[in-house]
Amino acid sequence: MNPDSPALVRIENQLQHQFKNRALLVQALTHRSAGTPHNERLEFLGDGLLNCVAADLLFQKLKSFPEGDLSRLRAGLVNQQALSEIALALQVGDLLHLGEGELKSGGFRRPSILADAMEAIFGAIYLDAGFEKTREVIARLYAGHLERIDTKAPAKDPKTTLQEYLQAKRMELPQYSVASIGGEAHDQVFHVECAVKPLGIKTSGEGPSRRAAEQAAAARALERIQHG
Repeated sequence: MNPDSPALVRIENQLQHQFKNRALLVQALTHRSAGTPHNERLEFLGDGLLNCVAADLLFQKLKSFPEGDLSRLRAGLVNQQALSEIALALQVGDLLHLGEGELKSGGFRRPSILADAMEAIFGAIYLDAGFEKTREVIARLYAGHLERIDTKAPAKDPKTTLQEYLQAKRMELPQYSVASIGGEAHDQVFHVECAVKPLGIKTSGEGPSRRAAEQAAAARALERIQHG
């Protein structure tokens, strides 16, 4: 991608950060399938920064919460779903530099690739402007997520919660099945269906592993149950 591309100017404006070294932004948007330099090292750096900033934001916001609850809530902020939602809002997928295989398989809209690119962008901002600027950008992008955070959300994962709910109602347990597996061998995406037959509910979820996809499908089933 041309470092002078108007598309890069657009995302800089959305991030409210103008890169001194725009090559860092280009690298952050380059998937390993497109060659080197790609964004995996920046992703590693951004992951650490995001966890640190998210911990600080929660520590300041929820002053009476114990460590266990703060850890649980942080996990919900820094997970793939939250990151990919932010990336979608910024239209990061339109800027990704992907190899031919990933382009054909729709990698530009895959949650795992979007989430990784978002973390890489945080890493790029840190290298370009330091920690305080990175914290400022993350705090702004996560403002809505922090406002909507459910401090009373159950600590148990969605699969366990769904199973226990059905057991309490003496209903048949949900059935999970893999609908498809996409992506390259090093970056697979599992699509799983969850069927709750007694309630006539069928949902789907996706993730980088079968377990993650099952959790996503179970979470959607719980939403259907809670909202009728």
